[in-house]
Amino acid sequence: MVFKKQDKFAIHLSNISSNLKESADYFADYKLKNASDLKIFAEKMKSYETKGDSFVHDVIKDLNNAFITPIEREDILSLAMSMDDVLDGLDHTAALFEMYSITDADEYMLKFVDAIRHCAIEIEKAVELLSAKKLLKLRDHSIKIKDYESKCDGVLRQAIKHLFHVEKDPIRIIQYKEIYEELEEIADYCQNVANTFETIIMKNA
Repeated sequence: MVFKKQDKFAIHLSNISSNLKESADYFADYKLKNASDLKIFAEKMKSYETKGDSFVHDVIKDLNNAFITPIEREDILSLAMSMDDVLDGLDHTAALFEMYSITDADEYMLKFVDAIRHCAIEIEKAVELLSAKKLLKLRDHSIKIKDYESKCDGVLRQAIKHLFHVEKDPIRIIQYKEIYEELEEIADYCQNVANTFETIIMKNA
């Protein structure tokens, strides 16, 4: 048995993926100009994160009350939690931007954010396919997510090499390096979502 169209778990997972996609779009599109922009940016990302937490809470509550689930309980929970990890990472990164007063995202940060945004798009599409019981088609999106994550590995190496080559301020080096590594970790979280999709395919297709 896989998800019925209006299954409550399908709805919960769709809510989580849609909120993640919306938050990734906001993160990528928001134009930072000054310190007040940073505060607005961080607060908005926190609101997305809080909303995501409430959706995950709904999943856990219904899993505890459900006698039968459309796929294994741990897979529903793993998918919800792994998507939530991506959103938590975006929220944490926005907080770092505000904490360090960074209003100029460099080319490496933009590459990370673009890849993460594309991962969020693929995640939302895959959740739609899962709800529609088109499990084998999930794999295409899983592969794309892993490709984006792999690109982020390369971006991290380039970014840190460039940072140590051009930046003379040790505090700035610490701040930028932390943001680069946080962004790369978000890409790793996206890969964890892809791995969960593949586990679901293996068990149910």
